[in-house]
Amino acid sequence: MRAEAVERVRLVFTLFDADGNGAIEAEDFELMARRVVAAVPEADAGKRSAMVAAFRTFWETLAENLDANGDGKIDSEEFRAIVLAPERFGPALAEFAGALTGVADPDGDGLVERETFMAVMAAIGFAQPNARALFDALEPVGTEQVAVPAWSDAIKEYYNPDATGVSDHLVGQPVG
Repeated sequence: MRAEAVERVRLVFTLFDADGNGAIEAEDFELMARRVVAAVPEADAGKRSAMVAAFRTFWETLAENLDANGDGKIDSEEFRAIVLAPERFGPALAEFAGALTGVADPDGDGLVERETFMAVMAAIGFAQPNARALFDALEPVGTEQVAVPAWSDAIKEYYNPDATGVSDHLVGQPVG
């Protein structure tokens, strides 16, 4: 497995463990959802609700597939199983990517402003230098907007440990 993939799995676990207690739980996804919604106060209620629902669905899918002992928590060992079959998470991930990019595009023009992108990425927990590098790698229109489909594709790529591409900017030292 590529070093970036190993680092990506480690980082995703850390991000999903939003409260830092060493396990991923439903409350972590509720906390992340609240942070993302707060980062985009101008998003309408429908987009905010879709975002919260997508976070819940993502948690439920992870728990169903990874919580081996049924304790309502996913520890780092259980989480590593994601690399064995990332396709199990495809539908939940697609919903998550669509809702995340949707809430970050409150005016619905298909573009996400740099400031909003950075706020959402910070709310999830990504390091700002890496988020900036990803934004720039998504080939912004002018210098201040990225296309929703490009970001959505990068999200889906990021959560596939074997994928390579622009989402590698989110792990390790920023490049470019």
